Amino acid sequence: MNRSDFRSGGGASPQHSAHLCEQSGDGASAPLALENTYHHPTAMDARRLACPAPRGPCRRMFPSSPKNQRAPCLRTRMETERRRGQSWRLPDFSQSVNLKYVKLGYHYLVTHFLTLLLVPLMAAILLEAARTDLDELRHLWLRLKYNLQLTTIATIVSWLACSAFLVFGTAVYVTTRPRPVYLVDYACYRPPPELKAPFRWFVQQSQLCGRFDEWAVEFQRRILERSGLGQDTCLPIALHYSPPRPSMSAARDEAEQAMFGALDSLFRNTGVKPRDIGLLVVNCGLFSPTPSLSAMIVNHYKLRGNVRSFNLAGMGCSAGVIAVDLARDLLQVHRATYAVVVSTENLTRNWYWGNRKSMLIPNCLFRVGAAAVLLSNRSADRRRAKYKLLHVVRTHHGADDKAFRGVYQQQDEAGIVGVSLSKYLMVIAGEALKVNITTLGPLVLPVSEQLLFFATLLAKKLFAAKAKPYIPDFKLAFDHFCIHAGGRAVIDELEKNLQLRPADVEASRMTLHRFGNTSSSSIWYELSYTEAKGRMRKGHRLWQIAFGSGFKCNSAVWQALRHVKPSPDSPWEGCIDCYPVEIIDATESN
Repeated sequence: MNRSDFRSGGGASPQHSAHLCEQSGDGASAPLALENTYHHPTAMDARRLACPAPRGPCRRMFPSSPKNQRAPCLRTRMETERRRGQSWRLPDFSQSVNLKYVKLGYHYLVTHFLTLLLVPLMAAILLEAARTDLDELRHLWLRLKYNLQLTTIATIVSWLACSAFLVFGTAVYVTTRPRPVYLVDYACYRPPPELKAPFRWFVQQSQLCGRFDEWAVEFQRRILERSGLGQDTCLPIALHYSPPRPSMSAARDEAEQAMFGALDSLFRNTGVKPRDIGLLVVNCGLFSPTPSLSAMIVNHYKLRGNVRSFNLAGMGCSAGVIAVDLARDLLQVHRATYAVVVSTENLTRNWYWGNRKSMLIPNCLFRVGAAAVLLSNRSADRRRAKYKLLHVVRTHHGADDKAFRGVYQQQDEAGIVGVSLSKYLMVIAGEALKVNITTLGPLVLPVSEQLLFFATLLAKKLFAAKAKPYIPDFKLAFDHFCIHAGGRAVIDELEKNLQLRPADVEASRMTLHRFGNTSSSSIWYELSYTEAKGRMRKGHRLWQIAFGSGFKCNSAVWQALRHVKPSPDSPWEGCIDCYPVEIIDATESN
């Protein structure tokens, strides 16, 4: 699939994206790779190049030109660039400043079309009423009074019928309408400092364990340097031993430490007692012991005997949104109920100890993390709730064999189990994203964006136009974006394809830098970052989007019910003032 299928224009980022791919033994590239992007000249660049005289600002645009020498014209400049063998493309005028404001004006015009239509109509009615004298108004009232006396009985019958219909319709609506689901609060697990895994320690530990070839250790080092991760990400305690101790007992300890750490903070911040929980949904992709993780929580917190618990496994990094969707459906059935969603991942029993490149990449990206979310359908909880759930859209491409094997747990040539990432992963993710936003768009986008998208699509279908499809501006629908921190390449691609600003993906990049890829819980660390920065205001809408094995792309849309402040024990507590930081590719700095 061509990336241009869901991208508008050629306004790529001027920075070159880092390659996270390495050439594998069979000639295939590992996934999570980005191409180097070329800086396309903008309209401002064209005006600067075409400047005819060295007066005023033109002298600053061409500082190397002599004082009395004319600035090169556009044709001369193009010829020079052509001789150097560089490609030249016209500016993308759809991204120019003037057209941007035209687009915003069009958006406001269509959105407020009815208002703009009613204003002159009301003005005409008021003007006509001002011209009418009192005698005409008196005669009009007498005529209306006479007509009312003639039709009194018919009017009473009509009003009774309308009232009965209105009461019946209201009763049907109240009993069948979906119950609102509120996010009361959530908490993220913050690992202790002794679990930090700096790059140098990671490489040394990989060498000392004696299970990786020298080239595999070097490959992991290069991936780390280009991954976007920082020096404070954490690994489970079992991997800190030398040699590591990846036992079942250690895996259970990791799961308990992460899940119970998040749940303890949640119960402490909300004041909700564990026995008040009626629904429990736990998701973990790669660790599914018996008894299940949900049973571990029931046993530890002594939840009541009729609690309805669910354990989701093998559903990848997007399972957090799936768990929220499942809890929402259950809250439609069970009245006045609290639901807890726990999202985590387990690394102790799923660390890859082989030498296949496509299976080494998860070692470099995944880190310890967990999140616990408290949902409620009680109307009384609206006052203290942070958010209201608006939409959940799920996209599943498992019917396609290539998508199904995009993220695949298997054995390598030596029989060592690990998770393999396909070299087509970004293409697969792009296809899933395109379907997901096509479904989500009509639910959240303003009318103006929907009309533009539909008109472009219709023109392409009917007239076989070669124009690129119009990509709606989702910045008009959402105030904040929580893109799954799956890796630097994932964030870069979504920023480019959705035409987002650096500030829109700041929470995702900083979460990846501070905590790494925490799988399905990463979107909650990103939301916590936004709150810690004090950016969440009442009425703001938030888009959480995550990708997972299968292959799935899932979205959740929330609306802030108040000015949201970070809860106590926030994962960013004590370090939020250090962010944002500049993400530097180590290979570029060298």
